[in-house]
Amino acid sequence: MAEVGESSKNGEKLSARVVDLAPPSDDDAFPVSAKTFEDQFDENILQTLDVERWRLGNDLDHEYQRIEREVREAEKIETARDKQIREELLPRLSALPNMPKNAGKHEATPENIASVHRGLLFNGGVEACDGTIQIHETLPLTIYQIGVSLVSYRGDQGTWGQRLFRRDLRQKGVDVEEMMQFLERRAKRDSSARMPGQDQLGELVQKAILDYAERAILLRRSEAAWRLGHGNPVTYELLTGGGNLELMVEATRVLRELVEVQQKFVFVAGEPREALFRTIGQALRPMEYAIIGTLDERLDSWLHQERFKIGVSTRLMWDEELITPAEWIPRVIERVASKIVVGLFRPTILAPAQSFYAHIDHSDIAGHIALADSMLKEQGTSTLLEMAHRVCASVFGDSLEALAESAYIAAGAHNRFLGGRFHRVR
Repeated sequence: MAEVGESSKNGEKLSARVVDLAPPSDDDAFPVSAKTFEDQFDENILQTLDVERWRLGNDLDHEYQRIEREVREAEKIETARDKQIREELLPRLSALPNMPKNAGKHEATPENIASVHRGLLFNGGVEACDGTIQIHETLPLTIYQIGVSLVSYRGDQGTWGQRLFRRDLRQKGVDVEEMMQFLERRAKRDSSARMPGQDQLGELVQKAILDYAERAILLRRSEAAWRLGHGNPVTYELLTGGGNLELMVEATRVLRELVEVQQKFVFVAGEPREALFRTIGQALRPMEYAIIGTLDERLDSWLHQERFKIGVSTRLMWDEELITPAEWIPRVIERVASKIVVGLFRPTILAPAQSFYAHIDHSDIAGHIALADSMLKEQGTSTLLEMAHRVCASVFGDSLEALAESAYIAAGAHNRFLGGRFHRVR
């Protein structure tokens, strides 16, 4: 982990942990002290909690003046920080220890962007993939419809779908005793109480299998030189298989082939959630990108979990070597995620900076593809990924809901289950 620190303006220290992108887990939670609260809000927390000091109603004129004052002051500080980051932090990124090659800030020229448009994007040299899930949920049956589309600027390259049927009532009846035990544990404030029927399988389908399907279609159905995907290529759900050992192994095979064999890929993840990286990205100007680290450093905090360490005696084959399931996730992080760089890019003046991921040996072209594809729209979002999303929506749409409701009517169950819960993921 590398840190940049120095500073400067008004005694403020700029300290950036450049590669720690991992979202904190519940175990990382820490108490917020009264001093921390007061430093952030310029107000004692007890004053905030004193409702006698709260204003009655909403004085729009007073609130506007206050908001305008706060925004003006914040913008002044942000402008100074942008200048500081451009002058002090960005030039030093490439010199930090353990940074990947091509680390630092880069500027794309109009000529290079035009070359990417003509030579890759507009002639079908890049294909994008996106997926969606529609879920029709009733007590006797839950239906998951997974749809994935593959598109290029030459048009729709194909859509693939899968339906899964959860037959809960066929597997077991209502376990009244289990429900009673749960309510008794809750009454005793037992934190180990788990709601009967809590839907681990549903969560597995919604996230892990969808992530897997997008990457497998992108890898094995696309024939383009470059593959464009959505989000982080190595999601937590894929890394752990959503808690399913077989899915973890299959997902790793797809990820290894994508990273070690295909190599020419770029995943665009939108605006980073981390305030530090949004700050660094804000300092970028249009048509600039920066490589700020590698993905293994982002996933480092996931090494310490206990998945597959207890009660799993299976041995897994990694190439010609047998390893334990507990060794699998650290190996993926060490040998696969370490070959993926994490970058930021800003396509237009109206767009916030976005994250992208690429192979360590092809990050320069990947950064140019991300810029060239996103700068076609003023808001700076990926045009190809939006096309893929719209194809999914048009092909799969609300077809599952219509089919399911028609089937319930035909079965004479429309009074009970016609209004089944229906929702869509991505």
